[in-house]
Amino acid sequence: MSSRRDRFLLSPRDYDDDAESLRSPLSEQESDSEDDEFLARSRTTLELAEHDRTVLDDEEETEKLLTRTGPTHGLRRIFSPNRSNVRIGKKEEARRQRKKEREARRARQERRHRYGEEEMYEMEEGHRDDESSLLSSSSSDLDERVKEQYAVVQDRQTVSWRKLTLVFSAIFVLFLILLLGAYKASASFRASHSPTSLLSNGTALFAPTTILISLDGFRADFLSRGLTPTLNAFIADGVSPQYMLPSFPSVTFPNHFTLVTGLYPESHGVVGNTFWDPELQEQFYYTHPSVSMQPKWWNAEPLWMTAENQDVRTAIHMWPGSEAHIGGVEPSFIDPYNGTEALPRKTQRILDLLDLPGLEESQSDPARPQFIAAYVPNVDADGHKFGPNSTEIRGTISQADDMLASLFSGLQERNLTDIVNIVIVSDHGMATTSTERLVQLDDLIDLSLTSHIDGWPLRGIRPKRPEDLKTLQDQLELVASKYSHAIEIYTRESMPDRYHFKNNDRIAPLWVIPKTGWAIVERPEYDAQAALQTGDVYHPRGIHGYDHEHPLMRAIFIARGPAFPHPPNSRVDVFQNINVYNILCDSLGITPHANNGTLRLPLEPSGLHSDGEAPVLDNPSDPPLTQTAAAPPPTSSTAAVASGSPLAASSSAKPEEEPELETWWGGIWDKVEELKDWASDLLEGVKDGIA
Repeated sequence: MSSRRDRFLLSPRDYDDDAESLRSPLSEQESDSEDDEFLARSRTTLELAEHDRTVLDDEEETEKLLTRTGPTHGLRRIFSPNRSNVRIGKKEEARRQRKKEREARRARQERRHRYGEEEMYEMEEGHRDDESSLLSSSSSDLDERVKEQYAVVQDRQTVSWRKLTLVFSAIFVLFLILLLGAYKASASFRASHSPTSLLSNGTALFAPTTILISLDGFRADFLSRGLTPTLNAFIADGVSPQYMLPSFPSVTFPNHFTLVTGLYPESHGVVGNTFWDPELQEQFYYTHPSVSMQPKWWNAEPLWMTAENQDVRTAIHMWPGSEAHIGGVEPSFIDPYNGTEALPRKTQRILDLLDLPGLEESQSDPARPQFIAAYVPNVDADGHKFGPNSTEIRGTISQADDMLASLFSGLQERNLTDIVNIVIVSDHGMATTSTERLVQLDDLIDLSLTSHIDGWPLRGIRPKRPEDLKTLQDQLELVASKYSHAIEIYTRESMPDRYHFKNNDRIAPLWVIPKTGWAIVERPEYDAQAALQTGDVYHPRGIHGYDHEHPLMRAIFIARGPAFPHPPNSRVDVFQNINVYNILCDSLGITPHANNGTLRLPLEPSGLHSDGEAPVLDNPSDPPLTQTAAAPPPTSSTAAVASGSPLAASSSAKPEEEPELETWWGGIWDKVEELKDWASDLLEGVKDGIA
């Protein structure tokens, strides 16, 4: 290797390449003393040369500089005042300046892309302020300085990694907090699927299980007739309101769908047992399963769909709407409607479902359902046929109570009394009809102007043409006052808000709603005036569908089980049946779909039922018998508007009063009918007292 002295003995042309070598680390060059002395003089020369260009232009100063630094041979020619050499020096300086700028730009780019390596980059490129000290140090000193610089960089990198670690730790802790919040929020759902929530009856494991039984047409005050010892004992062990309000209209199909959706009929779309859909241009009729059991009519998610979508098996026994394939989700078990099925068969069917293998035998796919819904139509059927105050209905009420006694006995034999939730409801009550409480719709309006008549016993009127609606309204206004004791007349827009019965196109634009106990008939199916004259008894003997808040329409709700940890005989405030869906979902540990209900488990008792056995209920009586509201066909002089009717408020007509035509035979027959009904009521009272 040539000595460093030889490297400096260069021509001016070669200077640029070797000038940069002076800035190289000393560890790459020899370190003998002679070279060190020469290097010191050369470094001084370079420093002075780069100090100021004016010094190089001054011949005297240049000579002094060369004299002070000693003979430098080739270097003397560089600093010669010769003008060509000066030009070379200027060019070299410009080139060095451009090189410095390029290096500065590279340094900035490196700093952008190399976090934590800024110090190392400056050392490697020779841009530190202490450059001269590095050049004058020995290789060992330089190594130490390099190590110190590396230590600084490593420290900075360590600090950076610590910061990153802290940031990631904070993010992880936040994620754990959010996860814990979600865990707690879904506690009820997890409970139904977690093995720790399983209950054992000694032989099998049960996930949260609820049995829902609907006693169709079971009026709330039936509990106070002394015919229901099982239900009364069930009330004493469980939690219940004095009664539960159905939804309007208080008929079977709308209310059974409300019970399993938590929605008002105007929201779920089943607005009556019969109705016309103007969009589908089809008629829904509940007794025609081929039509009514199509999913297009059922515009909501029933509970069995909610449960099955959350991996909870369901079994539905004859529930209205369960055969409609709603949402394409079927219950795990479904029993089609059979109106002739004996009550003991229903009991056995429920127990057989509970006897299916559960989680103790098949962890992946248990057969046993967790939700069982059973529909019992018997009380409603006999209430229509014989009336809610008949001797026959008393026997039917007792039979329904016996069926529940058999079910409870089967649960006790299986040690399931405190493991399975039982919820017993009804959909509505029942009112007694009479031939004296009939309104002949033909005498109120011109039926030839109507296209469809919806609902029963209330009547929704749809005109054939839009302009016919005003004509039908005018006709009702002319005769309404004569029937103010028997009917109410509303447009869809003027329907009372508490009915929640206006926000659906399936609701007819004009309604004639009978008062409780009254019925509306049309010829030729039934002629009310002729029936009075012949003494014909109107059927059905019992009707519902009236104002859902009337005492005769009150339903029941009674619950007991592990999801209802309330003191025995607890009484909760009266609520409407839109709340049942939420309660059932909570008892199963599933998340309910959006609905109109507000109650959630646990319920908040407001006290105890005072008699210790059953809710204290008044005994609502049937509407009084009055002379029939049947009347001759409407004329321009027919009496006018019903007081308090929304249509009456807008009417300016002042109809003339027309005396009611009576016959001597009609008067005598009315007295006979009143005497007969008085005797029937007296006999029923005596029987109830004996019972």
